[in-house]
Amino acid sequence: MAGRIDARLAELGIVIPEPPVPVASYQPYCITGNLVVVAGQVTLEDGKVKYKGRLGDDLSLEDGEAATRLCAVNVLAQVKAACDGDLDRVKQVVRLNAFFNSTPDFLDHPRVMNAASDMMAEIFGESGKHTRVGVGVSSLPLGVPVELDGIFEIE
Repeated sequence: MAGRIDARLAELGIVIPEPPVPVASYQPYCITGNLVVVAGQVTLEDGKVKYKGRLGDDLSLEDGEAATRLCAVNVLAQVKAACDGDLDRVKQVVRLNAFFNSTPDFLDHPRVMNAASDMMAEIFGESGKHTRVGVGVSSLPLGVPVELDGIFEIE
């Protein structure tokens, strides 16, 4: 039987895939106490990089938002794995951190970050409201435009 969050995901048309496999030497998530700390997730879909490029250069704001949503879905895939498939165990989205591959004059980090923040609130309601950091950087692994990580409190 689908849980409350699975039902909400279906309502929103969001499919949580199998979690992406790490592309380097790290754990995709770590559980400590009642927290799940998720490693940076990039724009992988079906094992391939879906978005590449730099915000403010060859990617539009809309591309950046779509890339950020994909990273958020990948973060949730890791959380779901950490929770043995039960996202109803998420008590609170605590923090999201994003790195944006962007030009020095790109200033719309908050707008692009909203793609992940708004998604968490749509899925988890009040429990999806969180703290966050979104910063621009000069490059990211695999040439992706976004890398997103997070901290989640679970029951």
